[in-house]
Amino acid sequence: MIRIRKLRIESESKPLVDLSFEIDGALALVGQSGSGKSLTLRALLGMLPGSLTCQMEIEAPFALHRGETVAFIPQNPFTALSPMTKIRKQWFASEEKAQELFDLLGLEWSLFGRYPPQLSGGQLQRVIFAMALSSDPRLLLLDEPTTALDPHLREEVARVLVELRQRFGFAMLFVTHDINLAAKICPRMLVIREGRAVESGSSERLLSHPHEEYTRRLVEASFANREFRT
Repeated sequence: MIRIRKLRIESESKPLVDLSFEIDGALALVGQSGSGKSLTLRALLGMLPGSLTCQMEIEAPFALHRGETVAFIPQNPFTALSPMTKIRKQWFASEEKAQELFDLLGLEWSLFGRYPPQLSGGQLQRVIFAMALSSDPRLLLLDEPTTALDPHLREEVARVLVELRQRFGFAMLFVTHDINLAAKICPRMLVIREGRAVESGSSERLLSHPHEEYTRRLVEASFANREFRT
């Protein structure tokens, strides 16, 4: 169980995020663009710009260190790696670890020696997953990792994430505006708006019986395959 308490991000004393939440297994952080989802992730990664101030209290059974206990999967797999450098040159773990994870993720070993633009979107996303898992993280943070993928690949990524978490047992914070996709990956979710909690609970309940109008509109937009914007 990872508890994040009194997470407060400010810009010139203007509050942007004011949240408390728990990551018990897999939690989805859901909201429209500009709701504070990515800011929350960056705060946990220690990657906020210097113009913002951040305070929070963390209770966890391990220290949160990016690249060690915490791994991050960014939004767009097509820009996550250098297009001019072969994948093997961007891999920092052992080659044996690469082979193990490539096999697990159904990737042909020949892809290890290719350039990122030579891979399909689905292949490249799996490579990013392999890189994130190569450090054996205890917490995986994901920032809209399916946005650049087509609907079929989004479903595939959801399936892979569930299988990976079951196999490796890491905690996961999955950030997305797609509440339907979030429900397929995480058993619980927290819906936020303008940096504050709107409602939380089981994904099944929020998807079928949302209490708040904002959540209901997120659900409607998700099933209509579009992003809800005010």
